[in-house]
Amino acid sequence: MPVAEKSGLIITIGKWVINTACQIAEKINKLGYQVKISMNLSPSQVFDENLFSHLHACVKHYKVDPGLLELEITEGVLIDDYAITEKLLNKVRAIGMSVAIDDFGTGYSSLSYLKQLPLDFLKIDRSFVRDIVSDDNDQAIVRAVIAMAHNLNLGVIAEGVETQEQLDFLSDNLCNSVQGYLFSKPIPFDAFIELLETKRSKNSI
Repeated sequence: MPVAEKSGLIITIGKWVINTACQIAEKINKLGYQVKISMNLSPSQVFDENLFSHLHACVKHYKVDPGLLELEITEGVLIDDYAITEKLLNKVRAIGMSVAIDDFGTGYSSLSYLKQLPLDFLKIDRSFVRDIVSDDNDQAIVRAVIAMAHNLNLGVIAEGVETQEQLDFLSDNLCNSVQGYLFSKPIPFDAFIELLETKRSKNSI
Protein backbone atom coordinates (compact mmCIF):
# COMPACT_ATOMS: atom_id res chain seq x y z
CA MET A 1 0.00 0.00 0.00
CA PRO A 2 2.75 2.57 0.79
CA VAL A 3 4.32 1.87 -2.62
CA ALA A 4 0.95 2.28 -4.34
CA GLU A 5 0.43 5.58 -2.49
CA LYS A 6 3.83 6.97 -3.45
CA SER A 7 3.60 5.89 -7.09
CA GLY A 8 0.06 7.18 -7.57
CA LEU A 9 -1.24 3.71 -8.46
CA ILE A 10 -3.54 3.80 -5.44
CA ILE A 11 -6.03 5.91 -7.42
CA THR A 12 -6.32 3.26 -10.15
CA ILE A 13 -6.43 0.45 -7.58
CA GLY A 14 -9.04 2.34 -5.59
CA LYS A 15 -11.31 2.73 -8.62
CA TRP A 16 -11.00 -1.00 -9.29
CA VAL A 17 -11.97 -1.73 -5.67
CA ILE A 18 -15.04 0.52 -5.86
CA ASN A 19 -16.13 -1.02 -9.17
CA THR A 20 -15.62 -4.56 -7.85
CA ALA A 21 -17.46 -3.81 -4.61
CA CYS A 22 -20.48 -2.53 -6.55
CA GLN A 23 -20.39 -5.58 -8.83
CA ILE A 24 -20.37 -7.86 -5.80
CA ALA A 25 -23.21 -5.90 -4.18
CA GLU A 26 -25.25 -6.38 -7.35
CA LYS A 27 -24.61 -10.15 -7.36
CA ILE A 28 -25.49 -10.52 -3.68
CA ASN A 29 -28.69 -8.53 -4.14
CA LYS A 30 -29.78 -10.73 -7.05
CA LEU A 31 -29.40 -13.75 -4.76
CA GLY A 32 -31.83 -12.16 -2.33
CA TYR A 33 -29.42 -11.04 0.40
CA GLN A 34 -29.04 -7.65 2.03
CA VAL A 35 -25.36 -7.39 2.98
CA LYS A 36 -23.48 -4.15 3.69
CA ILE A 37 -20.12 -3.84 1.93
CA SER A 38 -17.39 -1.60 3.31
CA MET A 39 -14.63 0.00 1.27
CA ASN A 40 -11.48 1.53 2.72
CA LEU A 41 -10.36 4.85 1.24
CA SER A 42 -6.72 5.86 1.22
CA PRO A 43 -5.74 9.51 1.82
CA SER A 44 -4.97 9.95 -1.89
CA GLN A 45 -8.45 8.75 -2.82
CA VAL A 46 -10.13 11.11 -0.39
CA PHE A 47 -8.33 14.04 -2.01
CA ASP A 48 -9.00 12.86 -5.57
CA GLU A 49 -11.54 15.27 -7.07
CA ASN A 50 -12.89 12.51 -9.34
CA LEU A 51 -13.57 10.01 -6.57
CA PHE A 52 -17.19 10.87 -5.89
CA SER A 53 -18.21 11.00 -9.56
CA HIS A 54 -16.67 7.54 -10.09
CA LEU A 55 -18.33 6.18 -6.97
CA HIS A 56 -21.73 7.60 -7.89
CA ALA A 57 -21.44 6.31 -11.46
CA CYS A 58 -20.68 2.76 -10.23
CA VAL A 59 -23.64 2.84 -7.84
CA LYS A 60 -26.00 3.89 -10.64
CA HIS A 61 -24.52 1.49 -13.23
CA TYR A 62 -24.89 -1.59 -11.02
CA LYS A 63 -28.17 -0.37 -9.50
CA VAL A 64 -26.81 -0.78 -5.98
CA ASP A 65 -28.73 0.44 -2.95
CA PRO A 66 -26.33 3.08 -1.53
CA GLY A 67 -27.54 2.14 1.94
CA LEU A 68 -25.67 -1.17 1.55
CA LEU A 69 -22.34 0.57 0.94
CA GLU A 70 -20.02 2.07 3.51
CA LEU A 71 -16.80 4.08 3.19
CA GLU A 72 -14.07 3.77 5.81
CA ILE A 73 -11.45 6.44 6.39
CA THR A 74 -8.74 6.70 9.02
CA GLU A 75 -8.30 9.50 11.54
CA GLY A 76 -5.06 10.51 9.87
CA VAL A 77 -6.93 11.67 6.75
CA LEU A 78 -8.65 14.36 8.80
CA ILE A 79 -5.33 15.89 9.77
CA ASP A 80 -4.30 16.44 6.15
CA ASP A 81 -7.33 18.46 5.01
CA TYR A 82 -10.48 18.58 7.09
CA ALA A 83 -12.43 20.75 4.63
CA ILE A 84 -11.95 18.40 1.67
CA THR A 85 -12.87 15.38 3.76
CA GLU A 86 -16.01 17.04 5.07
CA LYS A 87 -17.12 17.98 1.54
CA LEU A 88 -16.65 14.42 0.30
CA LEU A 89 -18.46 12.84 3.24
CA ASN A 90 -21.41 15.20 2.88
CA LYS A 91 -21.77 14.12 -0.76
CA VAL A 92 -21.52 10.45 0.19
CA ARG A 93 -24.11 10.76 2.93
CA ALA A 94 -26.42 12.71 0.61
CA ILE A 95 -26.81 9.67 -1.67
CA GLY A 96 -27.44 7.33 1.26
CA MET A 97 -24.06 5.73 1.92
CA SER A 98 -22.69 5.43 5.45
CA VAL A 99 -19.29 6.50 6.74
CA ALA A 100 -17.04 4.93 9.37
CA ILE A 101 -13.82 6.05 11.04
CA ASP A 102 -11.48 3.06 10.79
CA ASP A 103 -8.90 2.09 13.45
CA PHE A 104 -10.36 4.61 15.88
CA GLY A 105 -8.05 5.48 18.77
CA THR A 106 -4.78 5.15 16.88
CA GLY A 107 -4.76 8.59 15.23
CA TYR A 108 -3.86 12.01 16.51
CA SER A 109 -6.71 14.18 15.31
CA SER A 110 -8.96 16.28 17.51
CA LEU A 111 -12.10 14.62 18.84
CA SER A 112 -14.02 17.68 17.70
CA TYR A 113 -14.52 16.06 14.29
CA LEU A 114 -16.83 13.49 15.86
CA LYS A 115 -19.52 16.11 16.38
CA GLN A 116 -18.83 18.04 13.16
CA LEU A 117 -18.40 15.43 10.43
CA PRO A 118 -21.28 13.39 8.94
CA LEU A 119 -20.31 10.03 10.46
CA ASP A 120 -22.20 6.83 11.22
CA PHE A 121 -19.74 4.45 12.92
CA LEU A 122 -16.51 4.31 14.88
CA LYS A 123 -14.42 1.17 14.44
CA ILE A 124 -12.42 0.33 17.56
CA ASP A 125 -8.91 -0.70 16.57
CA ARG A 126 -7.95 -4.33 17.18
CA SER A 127 -5.07 -3.22 19.43
CA PHE A 128 -7.64 -2.35 22.10
CA VAL A 129 -9.61 -5.55 21.59
CA ARG A 130 -6.75 -8.06 21.66
CA ASP A 131 -6.24 -8.03 25.45
CA ILE A 132 -9.65 -6.73 26.40
CA VAL A 133 -10.44 -9.70 28.63
CA SER A 134 -7.37 -9.29 30.84
CA ASP A 135 -6.23 -5.66 30.48
CA ASP A 136 -8.07 -3.15 32.68
CA ASN A 137 -6.81 -0.21 30.60
CA ASP A 138 -8.14 -1.67 27.36
CA GLN A 139 -11.45 -2.37 29.05
CA ALA A 140 -11.69 1.22 30.24
CA ILE A 141 -10.81 2.61 26.80
CA VAL A 142 -13.35 0.43 25.00
CA ARG A 143 -16.11 1.26 27.48
CA ALA A 144 -15.34 4.97 27.11
CA VAL A 145 -15.35 4.83 23.29
CA ILE A 146 -18.66 2.95 23.22
CA ALA A 147 -20.29 5.38 25.66
CA MET A 148 -18.97 8.44 23.82
CA ALA A 149 -20.08 7.12 20.43
CA HIS A 150 -23.57 6.29 21.63
CA ASN A 151 -23.94 9.73 23.22
CA LEU A 152 -23.09 11.19 19.80
CA ASN A 153 -25.59 8.85 18.10
CA LEU A 154 -22.84 6.86 16.40
CA GLY A 155 -22.65 3.10 16.07
CA VAL A 156 -19.60 1.16 17.26
CA ILE A 157 -17.84 -1.71 15.47
CA ALA A 158 -15.06 -3.66 17.21
CA GLU A 159 -12.27 -5.02 15.02
CA GLY A 160 -10.20 -8.15 15.54
CA VAL A 161 -12.59 -10.22 17.64
CA GLU A 162 -11.15 -13.72 17.89
CA THR A 163 -12.58 -15.27 21.07
CA GLN A 164 -15.97 -15.78 22.65
CA GLU A 165 -14.73 -13.98 25.78
CA GLN A 166 -13.97 -10.84 23.75
CA LEU A 167 -17.38 -11.04 22.12
CA ASP A 168 -19.11 -11.43 25.48
CA PHE A 169 -17.35 -8.36 26.90
CA LEU A 170 -18.27 -6.25 23.89
CA SER A 171 -21.84 -7.47 23.90
CA ASP A 172 -22.22 -6.78 27.63
CA ASN A 173 -21.00 -3.23 27.00
CA LEU A 174 -23.46 -2.63 24.14
CA CYS A 175 -21.03 -2.62 21.21
CA ASN A 176 -23.26 -2.58 18.12
CA SER A 177 -21.25 -4.82 15.79
CA VAL A 178 -18.06 -6.85 15.70
CA GLN A 179 -15.79 -8.38 13.08
CA GLY A 180 -12.93 -10.83 13.26
CA TYR A 181 -11.67 -14.37 12.95
CA LEU A 182 -14.17 -15.63 15.53
CA PHE A 183 -16.68 -15.57 12.67
CA SER A 184 -14.52 -16.05 9.59
CA LYS A 185 -11.13 -15.36 8.10
CA PRO A 186 -11.02 -13.54 4.74
CA ILE A 187 -12.49 -15.83 2.11
CA PRO A 188 -13.15 -15.71 -1.68
CA PHE A 189 -16.51 -14.43 -2.90
CA ASP A 190 -17.82 -17.88 -3.85
CA ALA A 191 -17.02 -19.22 -0.38
CA PHE A 192 -18.82 -16.25 1.16
CA ILE A 193 -21.94 -16.97 -0.88
CA GLU A 194 -21.73 -20.59 0.25
CA LEU A 195 -21.72 -19.41 3.87
CA LEU A 196 -24.82 -17.30 3.23
CA GLU A 197 -26.59 -20.18 1.52
CA THR A 198 -25.74 -22.53 4.38
CA LYS A 199 -27.07 -20.06 6.93
CA ARG A 200 -30.28 -19.57 4.92
CA SER A 201 -30.79 -23.33 4.69
CA LYS A 202 -30.38 -23.74 8.47
CA ASN A 203 -32.82 -20.90 9.19
CA SER A 204 -35.43 -22.46 6.91
CA ILE A 205 -35.43 -25.78 8.75
